[in-house]
Amino acid sequence: MTAAEKEVPAPRPMNEGRARIRRLLRSGRVLVGGGIVLVIVICALFAPLLAPQDPNNQDLLAQLLPPAWSADGVPEHPLGTDNLGRDTLSRLIYSTRVAVLVAVTASLGAMLLGTTLALVAGYFGGLIDWLVSRAVELWLSFPPVVLSLILIVGFGVGLGNVILAIILVDWTRFCRVVRSEVLVVRRQDYVDAARLAGFSHFRTLWSEVLPAVGPLVLTLLSLEMGIAVIVEAILSFVGMSVESTVPAWGVMIADARKDMFQSIWGMALPIMAIIITVLGFNLLGDGLRRALDPKLRQREIQ
Repeated sequence: MTAAEKEVPAPRPMNEGRARIRRLLRSGRVLVGGGIVLVIVICALFAPLLAPQDPNNQDLLAQLLPPAWSADGVPEHPLGTDNLGRDTLSRLIYSTRVAVLVAVTASLGAMLLGTTLALVAGYFGGLIDWLVSRAVELWLSFPPVVLSLILIVGFGVGLGNVILAIILVDWTRFCRVVRSEVLVVRRQDYVDAARLAGFSHFRTLWSEVLPAVGPLVLTLLSLEMGIAVIVEAILSFVGMSVESTVPAWGVMIADARKDMFQSIWGMALPIMAIIITVLGFNLLGDGLRRALDPKLRQREIQ
């Protein structure tokens, strides 16, 4: 066999992708979590079509109305109104835009930064690994929420700065966990075989190491999306994210706290929306890990 033939990786079975799809479709966690995430994404994409009213339209004659199923509720406002007479359902639907935007962009940014450093540090080791590990330890010495607030104060208020702050804070979650997995994967026989076959370091990382840690990265990504939603809600609650006129779950909670004893629904509904969204991301990530990770499948079979 020539050296050129050795460099060509063996083709994967044609039915491997179909088998993975079947495992995903049989996973209850994937179906439930993916369904929740799909509903949230649909609400974010088609908010103008789904919302019954303008989220910022004020009706001072219809302040703090309860949901429609209550005695004093009205059908025009299915989930009631806030202290300015704005429709709660419309604001909940429009708030998904901020949540999805932050969850996707901030999580992908943290994943790319943290996973790249983890692959380089875990694969090459030595001085590079030592420097990355010390940087992670230094960064983790700060409480995440406090560090986010400090970064926001330095960068300035705004949704873009919130996304940047989450990336700069949460890249360590990916780096620390993925690096530990890379240290195990790089000692596997197939990685040594790839190097003996003449694969470059980049090709070995891309074709051998990254697929092995892929299920773990997907799990961390979904968990990070839920964390990003919570962090954005906290920052918008204290007025450091979007403007007060932009619908966001944290803004809704901040507006409703003054009247929580008169109308608990104004605070309870956005809190429930945050909980359901985070639960959806967590279930989806856990289901993907169980369905795609061969180690977990072998344990379940045993």
